[in-house]
Amino acid sequence: MKKFKKIYIEITNVCNLSCEFCPQTKRKPEFITVDKFSEVLDKIKGHGDHIYLHVKGEPLLHPELGQLLEVSHSKGFKVNITTNGTLINRVKENLIGKPSLRQINFSLHSFDGNETSKDKNSYINSILSFTKEAVDTSELTVSLRLWNLSENNIINIENKRNNSIIEMIEEFFSLDYKIEEKVIPARGVKLKDRIYLNQGSEFKWPDTKLDIEDNFGFCHGLRNQVAILVDGTVVPCCLDGEGVINLGNIYSSSCLNEIVEGERASSIFNSFSNRQIKEELCRKCDYRRRFTR
Repeated sequence: MKKFKKIYIEITNVCNLSCEFCPQTKRKPEFITVDKFSEVLDKIKGHGDHIYLHVKGEPLLHPELGQLLEVSHSKGFKVNITTNGTLINRVKENLIGKPSLRQINFSLHSFDGNETSKDKNSYINSILSFTKEAVDTSELTVSLRLWNLSENNIINIENKRNNSIIEMIEEFFSLDYKIEEKVIPARGVKLKDRIYLNQGSEFKWPDTKLDIEDNFGFCHGLRNQVAILVDGTVVPCCLDGEGVINLGNIYSSSCLNEIVEGERASSIFNSFSNRQIKEELCRKCDYRRRFTR
């Protein structure tokens, strides 16, 4: 049985923002039911202990998020959530103290990527306040993400990208150092116990219309991760947000193993083992290039 470090389960493909760096899905809007979620967990049992509740969509929108976390705990899974953080004050009671919840990642760059964003200070402060409360009262780990940098660091310096947010973080946590002094490219900065800041360059979601074409390369899809969309479609990784590489459906299969050991999945896995790219969507993936530099 294949083991995965990360199993992504999309609990909704609906989002309350429209960020320029994250294309809206063309799929039917949907929220997973508690029963369907429980079924998915039963069918992925043994493949990994860590689940991530997103592919597309904003997980904090799910009206039964608290119940999903309780089901996860009852079945022995640890949960990781990535969110834009805009709804954190509304749902924090469903998060803090939940034993299944291991980590929350806040995509702070969603503020700059969303045209309707108005009050940056209020947005950042609500997330930082939650972070402090959660870490002080539970075992939760929090990662603050700023994945909006240019590959050219000179441009980042000239544009002073993220300076105002970083200054707010430094002030809120009363840091006795400047974050920029601690930054190591592609690695996070530990701000406090179980609180991290991660900065990274912006990337394009894979799209068959992108003007890139790689026939050789590597990816961790189906090697350390797999993803399940809200309708049950299983895809190789968390960046196939439209289900282009449809490996099968978890609801019509007896278990996940039946799908990830199938002909198409095995072909993708073996091709990447030989540094060959079989699927068109993978050849058009900007993020995958990070593994071949």
